[in-house]
Amino acid sequence: MEAINLEKIKTQMRKGVLEMCILSIIHKREEAYASDIMEALKQADMIVVEGTLYPLMTRLKNAALLNYSWRESTAGPPRKYYTLTDKGNDFLREALASWNELQTMITKLI
Repeated sequence: MEAINLEKIKTQMRKGVLEMCILSIIHKREEAYASDIMEALKQADMIVVEGTLYPLMTRLKNAALLNYSWRESTAGPPRKYYTLTDKGNDFLREALASWNELQTMITKLI
């Protein structure tokens, strides 16, 4: 019988909520640059590398949950700033409601 890998379970759980966390960060700030998102995740001890973040941001954009605009930067090339679409705000609201329901159920069990 194969042993349960706790790190694998923790990684899967983080992946399951990462989209919600990213959308929450952008919602709270009203707009965000990718490095701002990574820093906010890091502050919450959710370490995410660029190779994970950028494809996820593209997927959220393709799902019409995010928009972006380019802005000139005083320190290098133009930067891409992300904002939530109306669909993104609706998705986040529903995801947070589901998260709260799940949290309540788990709390009852443990």
